[in-house]
Amino acid sequence: MQIRIAALIVTLSLLAACGQAVTPQVASPSPATPAPAPTVPPTAGRVPLVVFAAGSLIIPFNDLEKAFEARYPNIDVQAEYHGSIQVMRHATELHEPIDIVATADATLIPMLMYAANNPDTGQPYADWHIRFASNKLAVAYTLQSKYADEINASNWYEVLARRDVRTGLSDPRFDALGYRALMAFALANDYYDNPKIFTSMFNGRFATPVTIFQDDAASSDAASTTITVPEIVDTNPETGLILRGASIQLIALLESGDIDYAFEYESVIQQHGLQMLSLPDAINLGLEGIDYSKVMVSLDFRRFASVKPEFRGERIGYGIVIPSSAPHPQEAALFIAFLLGPEGRAVMEADHHPMADPPVCDGVPPAELQGFCQ
Repeated sequence: MQIRIAALIVTLSLLAACGQAVTPQVASPSPATPAPAPTVPPTAGRVPLVVFAAGSLIIPFNDLEKAFEARYPNIDVQAEYHGSIQVMRHATELHEPIDIVATADATLIPMLMYAANNPDTGQPYADWHIRFASNKLAVAYTLQSKYADEINASNWYEVLARRDVRTGLSDPRFDALGYRALMAFALANDYYDNPKIFTSMFNGRFATPVTIFQDDAASSDAASTTITVPEIVDTNPETGLILRGASIQLIALLESGDIDYAFEYESVIQQHGLQMLSLPDAINLGLEGIDYSKVMVSLDFRRFASVKPEFRGERIGYGIVIPSSAPHPQEAALFIAFLLGPEGRAVMEADHHPMADPPVCDGVPPAELQGFCQ
């Protein structure tokens, strides 16, 4: 087993383009029990299977790798983890030979991989993906965090806004949780009927402001709240807001006491044994049937010339795909089939990561994976 956990610190020059999500196309209904995945014939050496995944998948994918390699000892999973937008960039801009891409925001796959062509073939990097898992936003902290004995579901936004509190946030230009955390504060404005929650938290904390605009006259199919993230995002450190390139980096800062609170996914908080403040369903972006679409985050970057950099609020969905440039597509399909099958689901759920039931296909995946989708 070989694991390559990359440094999760990225710079603006490493930013990937983002745009509108594509409405999923549902594959044909599948049998109740998918057919067993075919085995790969033994080879002289182990086949390297390169997986690039969101940082929030480190622990479950590490455990998944062990179980998968025990089943297929001739395959060597080589995993690397980044913020979700950065994961996309390694495939579509750096043109690295990647077998599997797994992102915390499934909409990034049509945004960035459907629209980008492989220069070697002229074909899109992907024309399908599977939405395989979900999650919920929550606030992570420790018993040593300031006001740990005071914070609750009714005052969390007020506690985090205090200037003597150090709050960690992942960079919304690189990491899906970063722009989702901004959405949560905007949704809190409405949920708590307090229009100042977002501005109380973020005003004065960025060198170039992150702004929020409320359009009370927005149509039923338009976002009524738009958050604009500037091209350069630098925080004013004296205000207590700490920014990192990916949310998983904030865990070490929490454990060392360098920050008091951080927005994280519930699965990650539980995996690391941290204190967790659950957010209301109307805010946590984790429930089916709740309309989160009235909030949108717009990234104000000049380099986005061909793709509109906007993210609409929706239920959190993780996406996985085999790039059209994958060196080992057969082995990649085996890995995804293992992930979606009973053993993989058991591994993910043991690590507190909720799986989609059933997974949802956009486009037409390889034949051996179609039976898992509905």
